[in-house]
Amino acid sequence: MQPLLLGVDVGTTATKAVLINLAGKLVAQGRAEYPTIHLQAGWVEQDANQWWLSFCKATAEAILQVPDSTITGVAISSQAPTLLAVDNAGRPVRNALIWMDRRAQAQADQLKKKFPNISQLTGNLSDPYYVAAKIMWLKQNEPDNYTKSKFFLQIPGYLNYKLTGKFSLDSAHASLLQLRNADNKNWATEVLDFIGIDESKFPSIGLASDLLGEVIQENEAKIPVGTPVYFGTVDGCSAAVETGVIDPGLVAEMTGTSTVLIMPTDGNNFNDAFVAIDHAIANRQLRLGAMVAAGASVSWLMTNILKDQYSTQNLTQMATEVAPGCEGIIFLPYMMGERSPIWNTNARGVFFGLTLTTTPQMMFRAVLEGTAFALAHNVEIGKKSGIKIDEIRSIGGGSKSELWNQIKADVLGLPIAILKDSSGAAVGDAYLAGVGAGVFSDIKDVINSNVSIENRFLPNKVNHDYYQERYVRFRNIYESLKSEFDASAASANFGVNK
Repeated sequence: MQPLLLGVDVGTTATKAVLINLAGKLVAQGRAEYPTIHLQAGWVEQDANQWWLSFCKATAEAILQVPDSTITGVAISSQAPTLLAVDNAGRPVRNALIWMDRRAQAQADQLKKKFPNISQLTGNLSDPYYVAAKIMWLKQNEPDNYTKSKFFLQIPGYLNYKLTGKFSLDSAHASLLQLRNADNKNWATEVLDFIGIDESKFPSIGLASDLLGEVIQENEAKIPVGTPVYFGTVDGCSAAVETGVIDPGLVAEMTGTSTVLIMPTDGNNFNDAFVAIDHAIANRQLRLGAMVAAGASVSWLMTNILKDQYSTQNLTQMATEVAPGCEGIIFLPYMMGERSPIWNTNARGVFFGLTLTTTPQMMFRAVLEGTAFALAHNVEIGKKSGIKIDEIRSIGGGSKSELWNQIKADVLGLPIAILKDSSGAAVGDAYLAGVGAGVFSDIKDVINSNVSIENRFLPNKVNHDYYQERYVRFRNIYESLKSEFDASAASANFGVNK
């Protein structure tokens, strides 16, 4: 029986499961999608039961490919953070509010007013992205559901409960609650008291590679009873590990529905590669910068404007013939508001510079350039903070576009490296299970020996110099519209405030 490690990542649109052998090589994988519920602008939910169904489908697909094997351990990562309220029996009280949900802006504003130093206190700016504001919204708007809630979980914690019967919270997700101190060692009691919530609403916290328990019963995921289950982590942390981004100079870009940058800042503490996971965000050895609408902007354009005329492949090919700058068009990619670096729930997508000669391919390229400019904004702040950035390793669905990769390289003035046979965060999770099981003598060596660069997109200096000027325009357009975004938000929906 071949011993294998199982890693599972629950993304924003799909669950992916992989099996690797003890040399770190990919053996099998499975995938299953699930729906997202957009109730209105900024209100985004998912059904936790769909996570479990997709988990079972993706995992069973992978496991059934290698019948003569045994699973040494499993670890799960996910999109983050999430507000999932469950009752005593672990049943969801309501649909989960995922990271993309922005309905708790008023509550985030209350936190900011009460704690002007909240970023120093908790390590996070006051924003509806985090769980604290979402809990306040639930308590104020759905008190009955709040009362029914035994625990507030993250996605790995929910799936781990389904497997082991034990409630859990991993340390990386805990640091995104905005209810922990900045070092992620203790609860921020003053914030808990202000919200009126007790720490008993959260299960015990463990490091990513800590053993939680074992699979306790047969399941549709086909994971054998007795299989060790580890706490797990945030998807960005596992993605960084899969790309070999565990030392300063290398940065991971995970691009799908959103784009996340993972930027190591202190190489002296990475002797054990999973220090980067266990204390990733809290001690800022690993910084996450994120923009909301990279892949979503492209999907929106194709689905809502260009769907009847063009395939993505054909439009991309035509867009390669459009000169940089798209004849003056600039796109602000804030389709769902924005997290880092502007932290503005009211920001929206904008096409600037349309004319009667504008073509669909110009608009398409402008979307790719706009998301690259937003990426550059995060990189600029990272560099000003002293983070060393020599190369960006891109993974996820967006990394498959050669045009997009080249645009990013030209805008950033940095190489964009694409991994060969990258399978994303789920591979990092499988490594994590191996660390927990103690089957790797040198995890860093295993990771680096399995990272293979398939292609590097190098910046074109002429294009980069031109894009520097367009980047200034991109930044200025947002600043010019910022007050209007805020003023317009109150009357965006007819009748709502009447």
